[in-house]
Amino acid sequence: MRGESGGPLVVGASQVENILEVDALVEALRNAFRRGAVVPVRHHHAMEVPGAAEATLLLMPAWQPGRYAGIKIVTVFPSNGERGLPSVMGSYVLISAKDGKPLALIDGGMLTLKRTAAASALAAKYLSRPDAARLTMIGTGALAPHLIVAHASVRPISELVVWGRDRAKAERLARNFDGRRLKARAAASLEEAVGWADTISCATLSKEPLVRGSWLRPGQHVDLVGGFTPAMREADDEAIVRARVYVDTYAGATKEAGDIVQPLADGTLDRKQIAGELAELAQGRVSGRSFHNQITLFKSVGTALEDLAAAELVFESLRR
Repeated sequence: MRGESGGPLVVGASQVENILEVDALVEALRNAFRRGAVVPVRHHHAMEVPGAAEATLLLMPAWQPGRYAGIKIVTVFPSNGERGLPSVMGSYVLISAKDGKPLALIDGGMLTLKRTAAASALAAKYLSRPDAARLTMIGTGALAPHLIVAHASVRPISELVVWGRDRAKAERLARNFDGRRLKARAAASLEEAVGWADTISCATLSKEPLVRGSWLRPGQHVDLVGGFTPAMREADDEAIVRARVYVDTYAGATKEAGDIVQPLADGTLDRKQIAGELAELAQGRVSGRSFHNQITLFKSVGTALEDLAAAELVFESLRR
């Protein structure tokens, strides 16, 4: 709601979650990638945390001349799970690009969860098989349920397997979805979970590969979401070699994503082998899945364009 002084709208997490319905957000992202925006490389700062794992401060600006501008301030504290707190938190400031007036202060945590999941769903519309019915979710954090819902919104997902380092959390997440149009269970093993799926979505903070290329089978789609620094890996080199690789943005993935940076550095992957980015897919400048048995892989590190599109959708919905 708007304050008494006529200041910006303040939009909480529950409002963001209710407004950003998956189908509408996927379409908003598609349009944003088609339209484009000015997106400077995000500021990425390491923060020492006494007695805990190193944290990260991210500053992500973007603007569309004459329309909207915005910046997201995000913190990533990997040790927060031990305190019962989310690992990722933040705020988004939406600004008029006509006169610089602040328009809205939006919960950045929920905005990030929703837009990240929707970006994976948008990529899956181009890259996963249309008949993909089996989804494996690797990771049990705050993003995992949003990814499950997003993938199920664009493909006929009927079965779900969840794998996590904490088996109890995996079982809990599976129970939350079992019977809700899905048959869900916790994975007996990671290898089994990867080999079983049509789509594999991975959202972790792992520094060691979890998805092994030797486990992949023809026709699968791999959605790597969690790793956002050069030191993080969710898939090994063999997975990169076997797949047709796409990224959300060249600028972000080739500088920040360990799943892309490390294979580029050691020669496993050549820059020319990256088949496309989301903007090119949305604009029809590159093709997606070419044949049924192709293995595709999408690496997402996030882009401020996605935040801007989601924030604009929130603001316009409230203004209406």
